[in-house]
Amino acid sequence: MTASTPQQPSPEPTEATEATDAWWREAVVYQIYVPSFADSDGDGMGDLRGIADRLGHLAGLGVDALWLTPFYPSPWADGGYDVSDHRDVDPRHGTLGDFRDLLARAHGLGLKVIVDIVPNHCSDKHPWFVEALASAPGSAARDRFVFRDGKGAGGSEPPADWQSKFGGAAWTRTADGQWYMHIFAAEQPDLNWENPEVAADFERTLRFWLDLGVDGFRVDVAHGLCKDLAPPLRNTLGNDAAPLNSPPQGDDHPFWDRDQVHDVYRSWRKILDSCRPPRAAVAEAGVSAARLPLYTRPDELHQAFNFFHLRCPWDAASFRGVIDESLDGARSVGTLPTWVLSNHDVVRHATRYGLPEGTDFAGWLASGGREPAADHDLGRRRARAAALLTLALPGTAYLYQGEELGLPEVADLPAEALRDPMWERTGRTNKGRDGCRVPIPWQLRGPSCGFGPAGAWLPQPDGWGAHSVEAQSGVEDSFLELYRSALKLRRDFAGSTRSRGGGLEWLDAADGELAFRRGSLLECRVNLSGRPVPLPGGAVRLLASEPGPYDGLLAPDTAVWLRPGPSGGEG
Repeated sequence: MTASTPQQPSPEPTEATEATDAWWREAVVYQIYVPSFADSDGDGMGDLRGIADRLGHLAGLGVDALWLTPFYPSPWADGGYDVSDHRDVDPRHGTLGDFRDLLARAHGLGLKVIVDIVPNHCSDKHPWFVEALASAPGSAARDRFVFRDGKGAGGSEPPADWQSKFGGAAWTRTADGQWYMHIFAAEQPDLNWENPEVAADFERTLRFWLDLGVDGFRVDVAHGLCKDLAPPLRNTLGNDAAPLNSPPQGDDHPFWDRDQVHDVYRSWRKILDSCRPPRAAVAEAGVSAARLPLYTRPDELHQAFNFFHLRCPWDAASFRGVIDESLDGARSVGTLPTWVLSNHDVVRHATRYGLPEGTDFAGWLASGGREPAADHDLGRRRARAAALLTLALPGTAYLYQGEELGLPEVADLPAEALRDPMWERTGRTNKGRDGCRVPIPWQLRGPSCGFGPAGAWLPQPDGWGAHSVEAQSGVEDSFLELYRSALKLRRDFAGSTRSRGGGLEWLDAADGELAFRRGSLLECRVNLSGRPVPLPGGAVRLLASEPGPYDGLLAPDTAVWLRPGPSGGEG
C-alpha cells in the first residue's frame, strides 16, 4: 500500500511481522555518494544506472540497505544538497525511470533503499526562491524563506551575527536591500518552517517517494529546520560556527535544535506509519548526547546518526563511555543507536586514525596532507579494528562507500579541482570535503579505475586502482574480504533472540582493552593500547582484524571476534 492510498484493516502484528517491519533496528546500511559511486555514460559523474549495475557488490558485501545522497535537480553549488526540485531526478544522474529500475533491482536483491530528503533549505534556483527575489518585501513568496531587513545605516549590516557552516555570514543581501538567511552556502536559502505551505510541500515530497516504493529517508540537517525568528533576532556570539555535525553550544540556540522541530517529525511519523509495511527515517542531528534521543521518541523518527562514535579518540575508556551513553540514550526512548565511522562530510577514518590526536583537519588538508604526516599503516590497522568494534555493537551500522576498501583521504587535490563551497567561502583556506568524495575504484586500471568509461569529476590519485574491488576480491586478509566476512558473521549474532533486544555485556578487560559479549554467539575484544594483551582461554576465534599467529595475545590496534566456549585455550 502506498502512502497516499486509504488504509485497509490489517491483521494484528505478529512477532515475525514486527521484526520484519523493524528491519532497520540492527541493519547495515551502505551510504552511496551518488556522484562518486559509478558512472554509466562516461560523463565523469556518477548516476543511477551506474549504481544499479553495481548492486551485486552491495548484495555480495552483505549489507541490508543502501542510502542514496541527493540525485535531484540541482545547480550543484553544494554537491546536490542545493535542490531545485525535490520530486525529480537531475539529468546528470538519470531519469525517474532509472530510479524506478534501480529500486526494483535493489528490492529484487533483498536490499532496502533510503533516499536523502533536504528540508532545511533549497537551491536559489528553486522556483519558490526565484519568485521570492522577484517579489516585494513582506510578500507571501518571501515568507516561504527567512528574509529580514538589515541593521545599521540604511540596513547595510546583517540582521544578526549568525554564521554559515561553510564560512562567513549566514546572510546575503538582495538587490532591494533585504537580507536572506542561509545556514550553508548563499545558493542554499533556508526555508521558513513557520509557513504552513513549506510543511505541506514536504509532506507531498515524502508521499511522492514513498509512492514510488522507497523504504525510508535520511533527513538532512534535521536539527536546523525551526528558528527563533521573534524580533529582534538574537545574536549567537559565534556559537553557530562549530564544525559540521558538531552540537551547538547551549540548549537555546536561535536556529539549532529548537523544540518546535519535533512537531514536524511527529507529522512525518504518521505518514511513515501509514505505509504497509511502515517506512523508516534517520535524522542527521548534530546535537548533544542528552538531546539526541528526543529525535527518536516513539512518535518521531526511528533513528539518529551517532556522531559521537565517529569523533571518539582512539582510547578504550572514551569508546566505552560513548557506547554506554549511546545505548542508554537510545533505550530511554525504546530504540537502538546507530554507529558510523565516516561519511561524505569528514576525513576518512582510515586516514584520520593515522593522524595525531587533536589534528586540525582544515590545516592538515591545507598542507596537502603533509603536516603532520599521517601514519598510513597505523590508520589502516585501526580502521580494520574499528570496523569489527562497530559491526559488533547493538544497533545499525552505516558504512560509507569505499570504507570496505580501506580508502584513504585524498588530501592533495589541486586547488583547480576543488568543488566544495567551503573553499571559496573561507577565502580559499579550507579545502573542505572533496578529499573523501573522490570516485571509488572498481578496477586496477582504466581511465577512472572502473568508475566509468572515461575520467572522473574529481581526480583519482596515482595507484588508486590498488584499492579497487578487483584488486581485493578473493585476497585473504584484504579490507574487502574482512568486511565480507564480518557482515556474514554479523547476520548470525544480530538476528539471534538474545541480541535482538540490544543486549551487550561488558567483560573484564586489560588496561586499554574493550571486551564485551553479545548473547551466546559473539565476544568482541579490541586492543586500543600500545602493547599486547592476553586473550581468554576456551574461545574459538571467528575473525580478527589482523592475521595471526596470536599465541594467546592480542596485538595493539587489533580486534578479534570470538565464540565463547568451554575453557581449554584460545582457538
